[in-house]
Amino acid sequence: MSSRILIIEDEQRIADFLQRGLREEGYQVEVQATGPSGWIALQHGTWDLVLLDWWLPGEDGIQLLRRFRQRNRATPVLFLTARDAVEQRVEGLDAGADDYLCKPFAFDELLARTRALLRRPDQADSLTLDYADLHADLATLRASRGGAPLDLTAKEFSLLCLFIRNHGRVLSRTRIFETVWGDQYDGLSNTLEVHVKELRRKLEALGPRIIHTHRGRGYELSARPDPPT
Repeated sequence: MSSRILIIEDEQRIADFLQRGLREEGYQVEVQATGPSGWIALQHGTWDLVLLDWWLPGEDGIQLLRRFRQRNRATPVLFLTARDAVEQRVEGLDAGADDYLCKPFAFDELLARTRALLRRPDQADSLTLDYADLHADLATLRASRGGAPLDLTAKEFSLLCLFIRNHGRVLSRTRIFETVWGDQYDGLSNTLEVHVKELRRKLEALGPRIIHTHRGRGYELSARPDPPT
């Protein structure tokens, strides 16, 4: 039986896009557009995952999420928000979200996060990411390497989390830019390269190179040595 997903999103264009895309992936999907109707669905439905928008008519997503968690519900919740400030993301996670995604987002990233949340048996693990000697805490937005803290900016932290989630895979510059910056990659800006270079510098101060460049393809987080040029 396919997983059941509840989408609580008032922007019809986004809701339709998510519903269509997730149904094409084989999920059972229901959409609600307001806080009150979303609350009724949360109370009376059995869900494997909830995609919850921050801004909703009647009752915002934060209030809805807090009420939901007070009922000791363990259903994973992926928070959708246009708010990308660190303190706002922390507020969403502290309210009980298992993960967050800033709008606009790429559907393939939402799909990857959906799969990850659906396969996690223990929700306590959903707030941390680990690979090799890297550790990222999504609740505190802090990261470390080999136990030593990393002083990262918000964008560097988002980059690191994206790399950890996709370790061993080559991520294109377009995919990285659209996911972290939420904008189309024009191929001209060096913003991405500057941030990757700085993240690399901080990581390599504590250990060997772990972010590798694949010429013409993108970047890969891997404990393996650099690929041949």
